[in-house]
Amino acid sequence: MLSAGLPPGAVPRLERPGPLRDRVYEALLELITTRALRPGQHLVESELAGHLGVSRQPVREALQRLNTEGWVDLRPAQGAFVHEPTEAEADQLLTVRTLLEAEAARLAAAHADSAGVTALEELCAEGERLVAEDDVDGAVAMNARFHAKVMELAGNTVLAELAAQVDRRVRWYYTPIARQRGRQSWIEHRELIAAIDGRDEQGATRLMREHTEHTRRSYHARDTGT
Repeated sequence: MLSAGLPPGAVPRLERPGPLRDRVYEALLELITTRALRPGQHLVESELAGHLGVSRQPVREALQRLNTEGWVDLRPAQGAFVHEPTEAEADQLLTVRTLLEAEAARLAAAHADSAGVTALEELCAEGERLVAEDDVDGAVAMNARFHAKVMELAGNTVLAELAAQVDRRVRWYYTPIARQRGRQSWIEHRELIAAIDGRDEQGATRLMREHTEHTRRSYHARDTGT
């Protein structure tokens, strides 16, 4: 049941500005991305509406939009279910992510100033703290912020827009392996910061490619215990 599948405090508050259907969409997408609503989980309109404190109509509209975007499957006579990504889907997206972020790392090494490097170091320190506290959700969010900062330092608007299109799915795939990647992921972040600080474009590219490939391989190995 949906009500049993949502941890206490998992439902985000709906912000006032903007159309209600958009706010419901964002709330449901956040629940899916963080896996509070898990792949394959049945989504009952009335229960979702009750959790979010809205009528069923904006929930129905949000589910239709999420279906169009591939986050939710609408099955005839069965209802809505959180999409269960195939291994091929995950592999394709994480491969594209590697290409985008490797180029971002190269550009960041070419353009980042001392303030940008300091910002990366602060994000990394916070991520290390969250890992030490076993705050998986916090570490996942901080990981996204770290990579977004690298993308910002790259200074390429088109590249950033492309990365934004895959960012939420990257979080979706990263969440179940965040604890497994743990401290090692942030060690790799530290190495990347050093390359960016040293304006080592080739080294930054290589490190980011290796880093994102580690995540991709970890995702595929998650069910084998390897």
